[in-house]
Parts: sequence; C-alpha cells; structure tokens
Amino acid sequence: MKKRTLSLLVLVLLLGCRPAKKLAQNVSLTPEDEAMLTDVQHRTFNYFWDGAEPNSGMARERYHADNIYPENDKMVVTSGGSGFGIMAILVGIERRFITRTQGLERMEKIVRFLETADRFHGAWPHWWNGETGRVKPFGRKDNGGDLVETSFLTQGLLCVRQYFSNGNAREKDLAARIDKLWKEVEFDWYRNGKNVLYWHWSPTYAWEMNFPVHGYNECLIMYILAASSPTHSVPADVYHEGWAMNGKIKDTLSAFGHKLTLFHQGKPQYGGPLFWAHYSYLGLDPRGLKDQYADYWENNRNQSLINYDWCVSNPKGYKGYGPDNWGLTASYSVRGYAAHAPGKEDLGVISPTAALSSMPYTPDESLKALRNWYGNLRDSIYGPFGFYDGFSQQYNWYPKRYLAIDQGPEVVMMENYRSGLLWRLFMSCPEVQSGLKKLGFRSPWLKK
Repeated sequence: MKKRTLSLLVLVLLLGCRPAKKLAQNVSLTPEDEAMLTDVQHRTFNYFWDGAEPNSGMARERYHADNIYPENDKMVVTSGGSGFGIMAILVGIERRFITRTQGLERMEKIVRFLETADRFHGAWPHWWNGETGRVKPFGRKDNGGDLVETSFLTQGLLCVRQYFSNGNAREKDLAARIDKLWKEVEFDWYRNGKNVLYWHWSPTYAWEMNFPVHGYNECLIMYILAASSPTHSVPADVYHEGWAMNGKIKDTLSAFGHKLTLFHQGKPQYGGPLFWAHYSYLGLDPRGLKDQYADYWENNRNQSLINYDWCVSNPKGYKGYGPDNWGLTASYSVRGYAAHAPGKEDLGVISPTAALSSMPYTPDESLKALRNWYGNLRDSIYGPFGFYDGFSQQYNWYPKRYLAIDQGPEVVMMENYRSGLLWRLFMSCPEVQSGLKKLGFRSPWLKK
C-alpha cells in the first residue's frame, strides 16, 4: 500500500499537476472491503487482459462465459470499450496485477493496431474485425467514423500518454505515437458545416444517418475533446449552440428529494440510464466541475441517488430490489438489450456496473450492493471477468455474459473512488485544461 501511494505521488509530481481534492462522501474501508474491491477490480480487469482479442490487443465487444458467441463475432473489437479497457490496464499496472513492462507491451500492440486500422477523417468506427483492422458495420449505414466512440477511446489514450510521457525512451515513443493519433482526429470535419457535432460519417452514405448530438446524455466528453484539439478544434459556439442547444439544456427534474438541472434526452421522468453519469467522467473529473449549465458532480450524484431510491422504493414490486441490490443502466436484458432506467424503462434487471461505476458518487450505497453481491450472490452472478452484465431475481435470469462498455467503467470508477488515478491523468492534459477554459468551465484543476 505504501509503495503504491508513493508511486502515485511521484506520478503527480512528474506530471506537474496538483493532487485533486479528497473524494467527497468517502467512507471508511475495512481491510476486508479493500481486499474485495481489489479482487473485483482484478477479475474485471482480466476482461481486457486475458479476454482481449489476441491480434489487436483490443477489447472484444462481448464475451459469453459459456463460449457462445452470437454471429461468430469472437474477433469483433470495439473502439469505445477499448478506450475504457486501456484505462483499466493502467489500473492493472498500479494495482500490480501486471508489470509496467507488460502494460507497455500491450499498449504498443493496441497503438500499432490503431495506426493501421480503418479510420474516417481521423475517427475510428464503432467496431472492427480485430484480425484485419477492417471496419465491421455497426448498422447498415454505420460503416464509417463514430465520433462518440472515438472520443471514449481518445479519453483513454490521453490517460496512457500522460502515464508514460515522462518514462524511458520506449515509453516516451509510445506517448508520442498516441499524441499523433489524437491530433489526427478531425473533430472539425464532424461539424458538417454547422455549429453542432455529428455522431457518424460514412464513406458510402456520407451524413445520411443524420445524428447531430445534443445534450444531455453520455457524450459531453466528445465536445470537450473537440474544443481541446490542438489541430482540429471547434469554436465554443459549437458547444453552446449544439450540445447546450442555446441554453435549452438547462432543465429541472426532482425525484425522491434530489434535483437534476440538465435536460435529459427523451425527458425520462427519473433521469436516464446511469451510464450517462459514467462514460464521460472516467477521465473528466466531475468534482468541482461547473459551467453555466450545471454542477456536474451534483448532477451525477443526484442521478445516482435517484436510481438508488427508485430501486429501494421498488414501485413495480420486483423481487430482490432493495438497498443492497440496485442499479439500472443499459445492459443485456431478459429479451435482448435495453437501456434500463427508473420509470417505464425499469424491466426488473439489475446491472452491476450501474452501482459499481457510481461508487465515487454513492460510496455507501454502492458498497452495500457490492458486499451483498460478493458475499451472497457470487455463485450466480460472479464469473471469470467479474460480475456478469445483468441479472434478474424476478425472472430467475442469470446469463453468463459480459460487455466491454460495462466492464471497463467498473474498474476505472472504482479506482477513481479509491485513488483518483484516471481523473488525475486526464485532467493533467494541458489541451484539456485549455479546452475547458475555452468552453467556460470551472474546475479545481484549472489555474486561474
């Protein structure tokens, strides 16, 4: 423990950034809690280590522990999920699940793949074939660049760049190659000539998917990276007119005594699925993060508390719901895949990633769920790569399935709760600090 703490302190000094504030609402962890957290992080990290596609080193889109792969997609790798996964690999190095050299070698393999795999105006697709690097269409017209998934990947790559940037010659070379990849993402192209960012562009269908991204949802990180780009930046008007819809993003929703101040797309009565409070904030530190539209820590914490209180009150009467069994977000469902959320979107399926990835916001509530699942339900819902993606006691449904985009945030946000590692790395990026200032954000990380 002392060695790890010391290594993190040295890392902070090398990066030239200030340590962040102590996590709000931190709770006292017993040695048993610490061991449990480490075991869960280690197993879940293994999704991205032992379970990675071997040629590319990238994260497989999904993994079924019963070895049943739909559509024979064992070679399908995902850009956004890999972004979360490479952040998890940094956690693996710091927690000594692997050595620094092992982590470096895996990152070099991943970067080699990214340098030669299909890209579209600098943006990567949602899926590739990991054996060939060729795009695998996510949908009929979704066979080109995916700027949202690219932003999730870039968020992770920048953390890796910062982690290795002051290392030996080999590590500095990796950091430089990542820097080049980041500077090649043409965020300005994805404006399509307007003051908004578009999710997709296809070499065969151009802009036909027609998906301008307005807030609020999981995509804030895309706008921040677009404003931060040193080579293909977008003006602040793109953020304020596109993402914030000229101020229409501001809204008020109250439930269970907790208030949300951002318009949630689709106007869900109790806030959207919890991944909205996770994906953009794996690197982007929400503590003290504010702009003219919201206090992002308060908004994310309140969304998590509403999700928790909904499950505790359990108005639909689902079996098993309660203070130690909660969490609704997008995951596998009894029938297919669903964006579970409080209200009509609650289908009786608990997704462990929802509570575990909310641990920085709701440590007491998240730890209660973790202790219950780890201590009482482990035989049913805990497998080789951590907790399975979703389960339902109501329907006696316990599939042995994993998704990269759900496993990654668990490792990362649990680590942000424990040490703030990924927040510290991402927020040390000078371009990100400049981009946040450009958009009018305030944060303890920003020099006045």
